[in-house]
Amino acid sequence: MLTAFVLICSIEVPLEACTRNDATTLLRVPTEFANPATCLMQGQAYLAGSPIGRELDASERVKVICVRTERIVGNPTYRR
Repeated sequence: MLTAFVLICSIEVPLEACTRNDATTLLRVPTEFANPATCLMQGQAYLAGSPIGRELDASERVKVICVRTERIVGNPTYRR
């Protein structure tokens, strides 16, 4: 199973360098997915339906990553 993380990084950080450690905002989608494509699409939809997604501006970039659920420790959702 896969878990989606939505990372929001500054536009100054190249998208490929945007990681969970560099993100100004990190959201964990509270659902697990069997398919990587579904995981990515639902991560985008989760952000779009959240207040954080509606407050994004031109100085921020969004990256959705999907990781195996077994590798996740804790429940990160924070905003710096």
